Amino acid sequence: MANSKDGTNRNHIKTGLKVNIVLKSDQKTGRLTQGIVKDILTNSPSHPHGIKVRLENGQVGRVKEILD
Repeated sequence: MANSKDGTNRNHIKTGLKVNIVLKSDQKTGRLTQGIVKDILTNSPSHPHGIKVRLENGQVGRVKEILD
């Protein structure tokens, strides 16, 4: 069961949300990058590693947590 604060369910992610993502280059370290969702790039309803998004600053990564 996925927690609503994680980024594995597409319906929990909306444009304008503040999220922590892991960039492709940071996957080995798990370093998180914070930003605001501009575009949702994953089409499937869920993804085990997190929904892929583009932030307003242009960075692309998978959502690890949704911030309030």
